[in-house]
Amino acid sequence: MDETSEVIRQRREKSRALADQGIELYPNDFKVSHTVDAVRKYIHEQAGAVDSTAMFAMAGRITGLRSFGKATFIHFRDYTGQLQAYIKRDEIGKEAYALFKQFDVGDFIGIKGNVFQTRTGEWTILAKEIRLLCKAIRPLPEKFHGLRDPEKRYRQRYLDLIMNPNVRDIFIKRVCIIQAFRNFLLEQCFLEVETPMMQPIPGGAEATPFKTFHDALGMELFLRIAPELYLKRLVIGGFDRVFEINRSFRNEGISTQHNPEFTMLELYQAYATHKDLMSLTEEMFGFVTRQVLGEMHFTYQGNAIDMTGPWRRLMLRDALSELGGIEPSMLDDRERLLDFARSEGIEIRKTRRVGKILTKLFDVLVEPKLIEPTFVIGYPVEISPLARRSSSDSNMTERFELFIGGREIANGFSELNDPVDQKRRFLDQVADREAGDQEAHYMDEDYVTALEYGMPPTAGEGVGIDRFVMLLTNAASIREVVLFPQLKNISH
Repeated sequence: MDETSEVIRQRREKSRALADQGIELYPNDFKVSHTVDAVRKYIHEQAGAVDSTAMFAMAGRITGLRSFGKATFIHFRDYTGQLQAYIKRDEIGKEAYALFKQFDVGDFIGIKGNVFQTRTGEWTILAKEIRLLCKAIRPLPEKFHGLRDPEKRYRQRYLDLIMNPNVRDIFIKRVCIIQAFRNFLLEQCFLEVETPMMQPIPGGAEATPFKTFHDALGMELFLRIAPELYLKRLVIGGFDRVFEINRSFRNEGISTQHNPEFTMLELYQAYATHKDLMSLTEEMFGFVTRQVLGEMHFTYQGNAIDMTGPWRRLMLRDALSELGGIEPSMLDDRERLLDFARSEGIEIRKTRRVGKILTKLFDVLVEPKLIEPTFVIGYPVEISPLARRSSSDSNMTERFELFIGGREIANGFSELNDPVDQKRRFLDQVADREAGDQEAHYMDEDYVTALEYGMPPTAGEGVGIDRFVMLLTNAASIREVVLFPQLKNISH
């Protein structure tokens, strides 16, 4: 029997012994009057001259325990922080102290007492009463080595949150980031909406969807890969400014940047262009960064990043030449591009259209070099089936992608609102699917019908929330910023 199994056995025996004494192991009648943070604020407000008779009722998990015979110091943590408590036999009584001695690190306790300062200057609760609120059967990971194995951290995120304060901080910051995006858009008179997560036709992005089946309707449904086409239906319906902070799903590989289930912000603004959205994006990202970090500068994986605008704007073709090392004369030559890719050891599976080849080369050769915030513009029509054509070049679209820290963070464009052109582009995508591209768009006849009722000039954008959280928390992997990332099953 290993050491952990022996501890579990002992704790189970201890729990049975407590139950035999009539001690309730999982009561739910303790009333909390103060959090750890509230007590610390009280101490600060009193400038250290606290009322020694003031009573505080607090609760939390025991994270440390040092016994000195008739007295014990413990540390306990609630969701706002950690505090020390002093448990003295003469204060709580002999029987209560004997009961307390059966408590373990990991147990939840309720404690009532006064605040005082120890000789070492640490503010502490002097317990007048202590109760068991939940008996922990399994021991926490060893304190000094903690929980470090990434696989175990992700599979047992609850232990990760208990043992690693920096992990808790990441997810608290994530909440603040999402709320800051929401606050900014609400201030700009955008309406927050909800659209279907199960859709009869997946659309709004090029990706392989997850499939399910609805028994009552007798039909196949897809988990959404993006909310785009439903949000644009709302613009058609008269909601000129809408956004959704949504969960989307793509049946693709898992990596440091990809999780099959992820969070996006999508927004649409009528009577706006892609240029308007680039300006809005600079303002919005700057607002969120300052709200969360308190400044516009941060370091991501060793690279200094300045979110102060205006940001660099770079044409796609120029980026491929200047940063990707591709001769300008080669950019329209499919065979030469494929030869170049082979010479660079870059595998390209979608070779039917030049735009797909350029995109893959950009992803490998250029994207990792775009550290400072950069808008890349000038994307071909063939890889932008929902974007408006450029007024100056019918082969290009009014589209941008935003890159920060060497990865794509946002994608936006002036929306295509010509139903004839949209249907033609859908048909091109259908042809791509029939040619083997399973990520190409489906035909959505109802969306074309909706466009025929008229959609005002509109611009829209999708923001990868998870990736932006990675930036502001200096996380190298998306799994660090998703509470419960998808993992491969393991046999037990």
